[in-house]
Amino acid sequence: MEKIQHKMVAVNDINMHVAELGTGPTILFIHGFPELWYTWRHQILYLASHGYRAVAPDLRGYGDTTGAPVSDPTKFTTLHVVGDLVALINTVVAPGEDKVFVVGHDWGAMIAWALCLYRPDKVKALVNMSVPFSPRNPKFKPIDGLRALYGNDYYIIRFQEPGEIEGEFAVWGTDRVLNNFFNYRKPAPLFLPKGVGFGTSPDDPIILPSWMSKEDLEYYTSKYEKTGFTGGLNYYRALNLNWELTGPWTGAQVKVPVKFIVGDLDLTYNSMGARDYIEKGGFTKDVPLLDEIYWFTRKRRENDGYGCRSGGVTVEDKEDDIVRRGGSRVEITHLDDDDSANLDSGEVDIGNSGDGG
Repeated sequence: MEKIQHKMVAVNDINMHVAELGTGPTILFIHGFPELWYTWRHQILYLASHGYRAVAPDLRGYGDTTGAPVSDPTKFTTLHVVGDLVALINTVVAPGEDKVFVVGHDWGAMIAWALCLYRPDKVKALVNMSVPFSPRNPKFKPIDGLRALYGNDYYIIRFQEPGEIEGEFAVWGTDRVLNNFFNYRKPAPLFLPKGVGFGTSPDDPIILPSWMSKEDLEYYTSKYEKTGFTGGLNYYRALNLNWELTGPWTGAQVKVPVKFIVGDLDLTYNSMGARDYIEKGGFTKDVPLLDEIYWFTRKRRENDGYGCRSGGVTVEDKEDDIVRRGGSRVEITHLDDDDSANLDSGEVDIGNSGDGG
């Protein structure tokens, strides 16, 4: 990791920490929660060695990025964060390069969808993981809908009151909170009841997933102990405000070339009708240039390595399925172990991006 270069970039009234390496076409990596630029360390090294310039920031409120008012969740809307990234793109791209490839995961995927929706002129093509596009529903604010559907113990609802979940995280311990998030792989909604949390005891040993080393967890822990979790939690606290501000994009499509990667144990895939949306045509209707869906399925064996948060996955070999949705051809590919190894090492097939416009 010592090859990766780090710098601070002044963007949109904050100081953004950026990790980067390589020369060539720019790939912008956008991390999720509770992640950092470090999520993309393997991909940065791999793609830099294959003729790309890999750029991975700590988003507003995360890691070594400073200047965002973490006490004010209204400053963490998708418009703010996309504004940060547009300013970053304008700063880091080479002369004559006006568009970048984008790769996102988890909240980073949500921000990537927003970037493509608000500023498609900045994106050559998108590879998104975990979270499909979520079209704005003009009838329901997201937090109101989630509370009605899942109740007050649903994790996103638990995140709404400033300071409350942070206090519980402090009791559980930063390293344990992070490990619980990284280890979560139940195909069901995540609930965090008050005083119960993930249902583990503070005395239980921390068992790392196979794809994460002790040093990896220590890196994340050191950064979150310095900053706390509030910056990342503010993205959830701004969900209703996002809804209020994005009325002009109701019914709008994402019109950049897209590849999408999802796992069958992914939290979002098993929540809020996402499975039907992906499989029954809604996704391709809203994202008409969706090219392929890569589908990871868990291999049934002892100590499997499923872990979508940092790229380590174990999959079972299945025949590829070709489905047609709304007149568009979308390949749903069930990857084998060789493909899993490629992803874990950082290999990403950007494919033919076209012009994106």
